[in-house]
Amino acid sequence: MTVEKAEVIHEPLPVPDIPEKLAQPPSQLTLSPEHQKMYDGVLAHFQSEEYALPKVEQGELREEEKFWLSCECMLRYLRATKWSSTKAAIKRLEETLVWRREYGVYDLITAEHVEPEAVTGKMFLFGYDVDGRPALYMRPSRQNTEESIVQMHYLTWIFERAIDLMGPGVENIALMVDFADKAKNPSLAQTRNTLNIMQNHYPERLGRAFITNVPFLVNAFFKVISPFIDPVSREKMHFNPQCVKEGLFTPDQLVSEWNGDCVFEYQHDRYWPVLIRMCTERREKMMATWRELGGEVGLKEWDVKCAIEVNTRPGDDMCKSAEREVEVEVEVEANVEVDVEAY
Repeated sequence: MTVEKAEVIHEPLPVPDIPEKLAQPPSQLTLSPEHQKMYDGVLAHFQSEEYALPKVEQGELREEEKFWLSCECMLRYLRATKWSSTKAAIKRLEETLVWRREYGVYDLITAEHVEPEAVTGKMFLFGYDVDGRPALYMRPSRQNTEESIVQMHYLTWIFERAIDLMGPGVENIALMVDFADKAKNPSLAQTRNTLNIMQNHYPERLGRAFITNVPFLVNAFFKVISPFIDPVSREKMHFNPQCVKEGLFTPDQLVSEWNGDCVFEYQHDRYWPVLIRMCTERREKMMATWRELGGEVGLKEWDVKCAIEVNTRPGDDMCKSAEREVEVEVEVEANVEVDVEAY
């Protein structure tokens, strides 16, 4: 009997069609009166016509910053501050806005800038968990460079790409860390830098963290860094999980090293351009839709993403609200053009 060899996959998987995700807005958009009041305060602060980032030259918000300041973004920071106060959330949001400018998220950290870090496949995006979270794989044994700021830039860049590939109602990632093949531990300083960026500037972005093939030394290392990890993130960490058996992934969305059906092989010249194209096209669609919906601070990621998911929308009114708003605007503009021509 001949056993057929599984086809090797070299490209990232597209954003999955999960109809139940589009049935209604995610629960985090439904606020209690107290939380709604706090959110309204944060929104009003950044929507003010006089607003400018404090202690920054040319502090007026740029288009990409207004896009980033979505309703869900502000809610993530409110949750990260445990709804302690409007002031606390505003402070953290402004710290991240300044950090994103100074760190070069919008200009310095490009695909060309970080590509030397990517050639061995030490980090890559592939597939989605059962809740639609993009899976970010880390394979420390594939480390190909010395510790530097560019390593941190690559981590930031690939987190941004994971965000590009989140479908409607999805706000966080599934982190997959494999310490097989005698992976080298990062230094404590590098680890603390990583935690600082993730916890301070990407709050509420970690959905689950799976760590496998954990040798004794790595396990000891996790114990050393544990005090630096916030308790909420620590609770999301699972060691040596059975991702399919535990119902965390379907086999068709998981690589074979993690007991999935996907025989994935990282070939940089095949994977890299496809990932860049997918993310660029998706982000351009989101930006265009965001502009059509008003291009303002506080627009919902839910509305923007629903409007571009043409092939995955059910007949749900709430999911289609963003699309209808765009269509109405287009109709109004068309009517104005006809009237002008008639005149």
